[in-house]
Amino acid sequence: MQFDEQKLREYYADPPEDIRLEDIDLARVPSHVSIIMDGNGRWAQARGLSRPKGHVAGVDSLREAVTTSVRLGVDVLSVYAFSTENWRRPQKEVDLLMHLFANTLLKELPLFHQENVKLRFLGDIESLPKKTYKVFQEGLEQTADYDGMVFALAVNYGARAELARAARLIAKDAMQGSLDVEQIDEQVLSERLYTHGLPDPELLIRTSGELRLSNYLLWQLAYTEMYVTDVLWPDFTRWDYLRAIRSFQGRRRRFGGVVES
Repeated sequence: MQFDEQKLREYYADPPEDIRLEDIDLARVPSHVSIIMDGNGRWAQARGLSRPKGHVAGVDSLREAVTTSVRLGVDVLSVYAFSTENWRRPQKEVDLLMHLFANTLLKELPLFHQENVKLRFLGDIESLPKKTYKVFQEGLEQTADYDGMVFALAVNYGARAELARAARLIAKDAMQGSLDVEQIDEQVLSERLYTHGLPDPELLIRTSGELRLSNYLLWQLAYTEMYVTDVLWPDFTRWDYLRAIRSFQGRRRRFGGVVES
């Protein structure tokens, strides 16, 4: 995706000592960056605050991640916001998250309009509370014709549930005769995932230092480069984003083969 170099350099003015924009090859920025936003609760507890306060604080980091992605020319930014397992959390926290999702999306729509960002959702959003679902649908409709960066928000998402759903869709097509069993391959399955039409992530960023995928994009992350930082999500900044990209660009991607030296 094209980017405005002047805006980019203004956005990355006054760098810290260890990272600067010049450390990044802007011609090799990953096309799809995915983020597991982790550490909101721990951030809040470390400050003597309730866990929901951490989720509220994390909204600023999400806004900065969207803006950063646009400035760098990333084609797709996907983020893990709420898993199918998160329903097990205290009801008060779940209710706050649903309210926060709806309110945040309404507040951030002007940013999407300004930056030509197309909204997309990964997961079973039809099962969400009616108000949240209605706001999500409004966001989809208002950004449907935009052709800039795709912002994919994973809500009520679980990778195993996604794969089971894809299997059901394939089985249904096969039973109806529209798909021959011998035609079933990786592409057929990929086309029935929530991410259909999007490139697989090249870079996965996970905050808070946890070393697990947490049932996130298990199919799509097959050859994704992972970057884990101890920074808690509410503290994650545009500079941390650059550090992740610098790490990504310092690796040799082989995809199971051998790269000649």
